[in-house]
Amino acid sequence: MADWSNMIRDFVDEIAASVAMIGRDERGQFVVSACNDHFMQMTGGKRGTIKSFPASFDTLIPNYARTEFRQKLGECFESGVARELEQAYDLRDGTHWWRLSLKPLRQSEGGSPVLEIMVTGLEITTKMLLTHELEVSTSRFRSVVDAAYDAIITIDQQHCITLFNRAAERLFGYSAEEMLGQPITQLLPDRYRANHSQYVHQFARSPVRSRQMDERNRVYGQHRDGSPLPVEIAISKINVGGLIEFTAVIRDIADRVQLMDLLQKQAVTDELTGLPNRREFSDTVEAFLGSDNKLSVFILDIDFFKKINDSYGHDVGDEVLRVMAKVVMNADKRIDVFARWGGEEFVAALPGLDIEEATAVAEDLRLTIEQQNFAHTWRLDKPIPFTVSIGVTERLPGEHDVGAIVKRADLALYRAKESGRNRVEVG
Repeated sequence: MADWSNMIRDFVDEIAASVAMIGRDERGQFVVSACNDHFMQMTGGKRGTIKSFPASFDTLIPNYARTEFRQKLGECFESGVARELEQAYDLRDGTHWWRLSLKPLRQSEGGSPVLEIMVTGLEITTKMLLTHELEVSTSRFRSVVDAAYDAIITIDQQHCITLFNRAAERLFGYSAEEMLGQPITQLLPDRYRANHSQYVHQFARSPVRSRQMDERNRVYGQHRDGSPLPVEIAISKINVGGLIEFTAVIRDIADRVQLMDLLQKQAVTDELTGLPNRREFSDTVEAFLGSDNKLSVFILDIDFFKKINDSYGHDVGDEVLRVMAKVVMNADKRIDVFARWGGEEFVAALPGLDIEEATAVAEDLRLTIEQQNFAHTWRLDKPIPFTVSIGVTERLPGEHDVGAIVKRADLALYRAKESGRNRVEVG
């Protein structure tokens, strides 16, 4: 037996990785029967402190690392099943991270008890540092994006799933048992399935070994319940025995997409009225001007709006602005775009209408507001009377300048105000 122990120790010493053999003494306490210098360096121990083997487990393992290590060793001895754990060891030159694999060793196959545990260690400090750097670089997103584990899916050359981790189960709603051997297209919306095979073949022929899906275009998976999943995907390929396998790391970005959509909406929406803002109106009309179709525009201003604020307060003034927006949006479907231009001014685009038709729409709107011909429960339990002045213009032949069109409408609005207000003028 002594010769066998010596052989084991000599064998362990020759291994380049961190290795130790751990057993139990007659009292059931863990002892290290052999370990190499790499293991000593890993734990920060010194060979000179070990007079002979077997040595006490507590002698080699720092106090802060013992509890978890002991737990895994106990599980391994009792179950006979291999275990893994990751541990950090604080040494003089800094903290080092290790992934430890615990493999039970028996004297013979069958039901014989576990005699020793072979522990092998792989240093993963670089990986942990890189992970930390990645977390720092993405910290801005992590306030809104759920920091979940990424889904990892591998497919073979027939595009069938060979690996489906737990994060993928959570993301897509399928178990690994259900998905192994199934085509990857089962996780794609119908509109993407037809072209997916061609995309994979193209990537297989490309010299590029990994790629990030274009972030400018959204990528979608499909949940088990049929709902779309906005995701971010990084794909890599490896040659396994002459066959190419593809692995996708998939991150759920639903929260990020929702935030981006919200921010985009806020960027083009007036917060008070919910109408498009000046920027959105200009961009929309710019698109209209890409054709030679008829287009009319009017600018509307609430008469004596300052007096409303002074008489009733700014809260009621804000209510008038919101009522104004609601009235116009429900007034005439030919008003294609209605936006808040600024203050108490609003602007509308009426594509397909000439100046006469647009003037008629504006006059009907003015009259509706003057006569309070709309339903609204006012905050003060009584209607707030107000009128509007409107300046109308139309696009000139071949005109493509949004600013010039709006300026003519604004000049017409100015004449409406100068002529007594509560009227429509054409420019």
